[in-house]
Amino acid sequence: MRVSILSSVLLCISVFSLSYIVYFGAHSHGSEPTSADQERATYSHHEFLGSFMGCKEKAKQSIFYSYNKHINGFAARLEEKEAEEIAKHPEVISIFENKIRELHTTRSWDFLGLEKGSDIPLNSLWKKARFGDGIIIGNLDTGIWPESKSFSDEDMGPAPSKWRGICQSGMMDEGKSDGIKCNRKLIGIRYFNKGAEEVTRDLNMTIPSKFSFLTARDFSGHGTHTLSTAGGNFVANVSIMGNGYGTAKGGSPKARVAHYKTCWSPFFPACADADILAAIDAAIYDGVDVISVSIGGGEDEEHFESGLEIGAFHAMKQGIPVVAAAGNYGPASSTIRNSAPWLITAGASTIDRDFVNYVTLGNGKILKGASLSYKGFPADEKLCPLIMTEDAMVPNASVAVAEDDRNSCNAKNYQMDLNKLKGKILVCINKQQKATSNDMMSLQAAAGDNKDVSEPGFGIIIINDKESGNFLRVNADRIAMSSMNFTTGESIFAYIKSTKNPVAKISSAKTEFNMEAAPMVPPFSSRGPSIVEPNIIKPDITAPGVNIIAANIGDPQLPYKTLSGTSMSTPHVAGIVGLLKILHPHWTPSAIKSAIMTTATTKDTSSRSILDTNNKEMTPFDYGSGHVRPDLAADPGLVYDLSVDDYLNFLCARGTDEKIISMFYPKETFVCPKSSSLADFNYPSIAVVHLNDSVTITRRLKNVGKPETYNVSVEEPTGVSVQVEPKSLTFGKQGEEKTFKAVFKRDSNDKLDRYVFGALTWSDGYHHVRSPIAVKL
Repeated sequence: MRVSILSSVLLCISVFSLSYIVYFGAHSHGSEPTSADQERATYSHHEFLGSFMGCKEKAKQSIFYSYNKHINGFAARLEEKEAEEIAKHPEVISIFENKIRELHTTRSWDFLGLEKGSDIPLNSLWKKARFGDGIIIGNLDTGIWPESKSFSDEDMGPAPSKWRGICQSGMMDEGKSDGIKCNRKLIGIRYFNKGAEEVTRDLNMTIPSKFSFLTARDFSGHGTHTLSTAGGNFVANVSIMGNGYGTAKGGSPKARVAHYKTCWSPFFPACADADILAAIDAAIYDGVDVISVSIGGGEDEEHFESGLEIGAFHAMKQGIPVVAAAGNYGPASSTIRNSAPWLITAGASTIDRDFVNYVTLGNGKILKGASLSYKGFPADEKLCPLIMTEDAMVPNASVAVAEDDRNSCNAKNYQMDLNKLKGKILVCINKQQKATSNDMMSLQAAAGDNKDVSEPGFGIIIINDKESGNFLRVNADRIAMSSMNFTTGESIFAYIKSTKNPVAKISSAKTEFNMEAAPMVPPFSSRGPSIVEPNIIKPDITAPGVNIIAANIGDPQLPYKTLSGTSMSTPHVAGIVGLLKILHPHWTPSAIKSAIMTTATTKDTSSRSILDTNNKEMTPFDYGSGHVRPDLAADPGLVYDLSVDDYLNFLCARGTDEKIISMFYPKETFVCPKSSSLADFNYPSIAVVHLNDSVTITRRLKNVGKPETYNVSVEEPTGVSVQVEPKSLTFGKQGEEKTFKAVFKRDSNDKLDRYVFGALTWSDGYHHVRSPIAVKL
């Protein structure tokens, strides 16, 4: 019997294939699937694929994920011709390759107003929302380090009764258990690796054994960092080598948390679409209330060709907000990722804390830099020689390196002569912010950890190139190190050229607070307008994402570390969403998003417009609706709400086939409206892509506060007049909805081919419900 089955399978094996995702929309079994429902769904997937392959055994062998809970689809290895034929089937919404996605604290919550120093004000959203107690935050990332104090369950009760998740343990080297355990805080752990495995087959890659363990344990630290930012418990006396001292905590510090490992090191780390979709399907079923995904999407792809955006749509249908990273591809325009309107897309901003140190040059100049290094030169120590990267290479090494890269900090580009570094300070250029923490660790390993040079006097000065400007990020450095902005770096280069024997010394780091120009938008944060969705302003919001302190993995000397990126901004917003879910359990994901967006600020702590780190004024395509303000989001007054049908009508207006849209409600008949317009999509921001003469938009506001009358004010974009009718809206009760229209007209017929910006605000004197405006002339 075994021989005959094996023979039939061997007869069905394909010569060449790639991994794909086939997406059908929603299941007919509804939102509470039984095990029998799930079995039937999986069987239907085998039947469907078998009809194309002519062999049911091959279909079973090819499918490595059957999405059988809330998302209807499967992931499988297919030949190109098979994929082409499946794409023609009327029940298929989309079929796309299983692509790889990239991964894109003690002070940040103080900066956001939830605490003041070590005190939590009585009106803080934290206290109003019980610090998130009762909410469950799901996080998709690189894994978890459950032993971190941020996931301590001290003084926490049992998990909510609705929870259906599991604690999935795995195996390490030589068959040893990974030691993964859950508790009353960290209530769920799962891993999803089949998609990543299939991609490595597609790319003909071999995975080193260290990274092929089937375990949810975190080897990179990214997932542990992000989950502790969203929902980590209070941990007192945290610092990074003595800097940033305080209490670490997440946005919803008393929430329960669950981790879904979908990103696998060491290559990317690799976050495969098929794994992301499987994880979201599981998270919805498990019972999470918020999903945080610090993973970037594709640059120019439709919403239903992204595992994250498909999964997020189904989460939204179940009332679960999904927060996703805007991406780290700035500062160029149209680099935004995750632009679907049902996502909350988070960009990055700075906070009012700096980690600084000082470099003293031989000419007496003292220059300010950024650092987290606890090592510095004693005040009475002599100054040490400066050496450029090119001069520190082994003989003839620079010949193989492009001339423009010979002084870069990228450790992969050169070999260092350790004898030349002895007792000197290395000066290198951080080109386009591409010098990673791994590069710095390589430099330290090559130089600072060598006995011949790890003596007093060795250090590194990292200088930004012109494109990176004033933006500085820091790492936990175990040698004397200082990062300098471009302008300060020019002073160092000028000094080096002015003398035959340039010398300097580096101080140890210290923490400075209450920086005037905060928040700022860092250069890496991806910008709009979206190529896929130009009719919607993205990102939606910005939140702290620079030098954020949160939990680390397995290093007793460094249990907390700093990271920067929109990956760090995303869990800040997710933590805030958790608090709002506690305070307003009946709000839809769209109402929560509206509250966050319409209460955001576009001003820094000095009441000036938000700038980037090169002091250029930013626009809604840089910061969305602005910088998040959690306390105000708890009481927005009015919200722009959206139902599932509103999103389906949005798809109608985009030209999506009505038959495809109906697959999201297989038990119901859905018909697109006779007339639908993207201009009338009830989004909390307003984008007008082509204003040739005039455009009228319609919006609908819901009262979530007391009965009040709201009056409108408009900051008109340059060259555009805006007329709003009516000019006041009176709400007699909570839940009442009112509509208004805004007519946009050009002031001239000049073709400018550029965007101009403004804002529309409804106010009752206390609440200020602000929507950014972007108009392309």
